[in-house]
Amino acid sequence: MSHQAGSETTKSTAAKRLLAPGDGLRQWWDGLGRPQKWLFGIVGFGLLALLPLYPPPWVATTGISLGGTMAQFVMIAIIAIGLNVVVGQAGLLDLGYVGFYAVGAYTVALLTSPDSPWNKMGATGFFSKDWAWLSCVPIAMAVTALAGLILGTPTLRLRGDYLAIVTLGFGEIIRLLADNLSDVTNGSRGLNQIAYPRVGESERLPNGVFSAGNSSGDANYGTWWFWLGLLLMIGILLLVGNLERSRVGRAWVAIREDEDAAEVMGVNTFRFKLWAFVIGAGIGGLSGALYAGQVQYVAPTNFNIINSMLFLAAVVLGGQGNKLGVIFGAFVIVYLPNRLLGVHLFGINLGDLKYLFFGLALVVLMIFRPQGLFPVRQQLLAYASSAKKLLSKADDSKAAA
Repeated sequence: MSHQAGSETTKSTAAKRLLAPGDGLRQWWDGLGRPQKWLFGIVGFGLLALLPLYPPPWVATTGISLGGTMAQFVMIAIIAIGLNVVVGQAGLLDLGYVGFYAVGAYTVALLTSPDSPWNKMGATGFFSKDWAWLSCVPIAMAVTALAGLILGTPTLRLRGDYLAIVTLGFGEIIRLLADNLSDVTNGSRGLNQIAYPRVGESERLPNGVFSAGNSSGDANYGTWWFWLGLLLMIGILLLVGNLERSRVGRAWVAIREDEDAAEVMGVNTFRFKLWAFVIGAGIGGLSGALYAGQVQYVAPTNFNIINSMLFLAAVVLGGQGNKLGVIFGAFVIVYLPNRLLGVHLFGINLGDLKYLFFGLALVVLMIFRPQGLFPVRQQLLAYASSAKKLLSKADDSKAAA
């Protein structure tokens, strides 16, 4: 008995030594029950929502308000969640995800900008000044999902590098179309005065709290966009979480691990890959709609291949397949450059070296932690709690015997 206890202690000690920084936090989270996770989630997101109002001194950013930084973060986080469905869950390497982001942004811009020939802004109805942006959000998601369907149907029979090249080309095609269809998209000059939510109008803020005129104080327009994006992000997390625990999520994991084996076992791999592509595209369109409303201006240069690489870097840094991990990766991608902006070392503005930092971080991560900072834990996504109870009962019966 003593020898067995000693061997178990040695094994547990060795296991602890092998834990990376993200593993301990992940295992603690996995050990919580569902009600506890909900409680910690509500408290965590509540504290996150209060961060722009009560920022610690060491968190504040220079050159841009913390609310504006957090508004950028929540947009990239939504993109990372959508891209994680495609790359992390289904294992499809998408290098042109910025194309879906652009489709969502341009859908809102084309329907609401006075520079667009398709402007539907009217005095009454759903496209009135007060309701135009909100009416365009589901349209942008639907159009982007349709774009994902059109792109995915002929291309998802490809795999690996071939699929990556096709998606890369798609992102560049969307940017070039936006740049060259001058009669529709206004070309390189872009589309201006895009609609945004008209909420909280007053004498001090005649255009509401979401307008650029609300630029003073901690509760500025960036903070309001952050709060709106946070609510949308929570809804997306609930949707994607339910999908992960469903038959669709289990099919995605099987395809990611071994597509041939999944197909042999009866999984319709093409259909489930198309599901992932369409859902990821729709989520990207939502983020594009957020971007268009917040900035109120879109131009082709905002949707280049570099942004697509940054979106992928957020997923890789955080941990492919882990929703909360990719949110952390998005925070690093957005917050680090804004925090270093204006910080000089040897006469160099560190904020201008963000691509160097991200490149070095990815190289180091691929060497020492290729699965990301917070890798996903492989488990039975459905009936996981029941399986754990059965296993614990079996262990107890063995110990009693």
